[in-house]
Formats: sequence, C-alpha cells, structure tokens
Amino acid sequence: MKIVNSLKTMRSRHKACRLVRRKGRVYVINKLNPRFKARQG
Repeated sequence: MKIVNSLKTMRSRHKACRLVRRKGRVYVINKLNPRFKARQG
C-alpha cells in the first residue's frame, strides 16, 4: 500500500479503482488488481 498526498492520480491508474472512506481515512482500493492500493494521510 502506498501513502500519497493526492489520491486522484492514484485512482486514474486503473479503471477498477474506487475511492473509499474508512475511519476518517481515504483509500483507493481495486478488487481486480489489488496492487493499486493507496491511502491518504
């Protein structure tokens, strides 16, 4: 999992990426390709 400032760029890497908010943190998750995981903050 990468920790980045801008999740918008991480989301554009793959079509199946989704933005999810959990416990006050913002995540990018991808069920098809779990390599593209990122967290903000």
